Amino acid sequence: DDVARKAGIAKGTVYLYFPTKEALFEALIRSAVSPVLSSLEALARVPDVPFAALLERLFGLFRAEILGTERRLVLRLLLSEGARFPEVAAFYHREVLSKGVGLLRQVARRAAERGELPSDAVARFPHLVMAPLLLSILWDGLFGRFEPLDVEGLLAAHRDVLTAKPGRRP
Repeated sequence: DDVARKAGIAKGTVYLYFPTKEALFEALIRSAVSPVLSSLEALARVPDVPFAALLERLFGLFRAEILGTERRLVLRLLLSEGARFPEVAAFYHREVLSKGVGLLRQVARRAAERGELPSDAVARFPHLVMAPLLLSILWDGLFGRFEPLDVEGLLAAHRDVLTAKPGRRP
């Protein structure tokens, strides 16, 4: 109903293009995430970029293209409704998360081999890179009006923690 109302069309017209609500949501996810994933893929293809610089670019992209736009609402919706719609969660995992995790694993492995990381932990668990991104989405939706999160500061600190050399304080 909301989609049809916003588009200024009859509800039935929506189903000419999307046979189910899940198909509509999948199209929404694709349109919201494709530019961000394409940018991440381009970053991952550059072999000489230091890992800290790659994280800085990735985090900047996230702040500008997710947090700074209505795309954050798509993620919030997925987080709140994914359990009720497992096929949509499976789609998001297949089309977005698995690709992003794979790219992060690849660049983290290269960085660990070059000695840029204190261990191979980020290559084994690229989810460590994504954790503060999800936290910032959740925090903004639940607590942002009470206590705004300094996302830029959080991401800078997280980058420093992930790339800290042994014996060097982040």
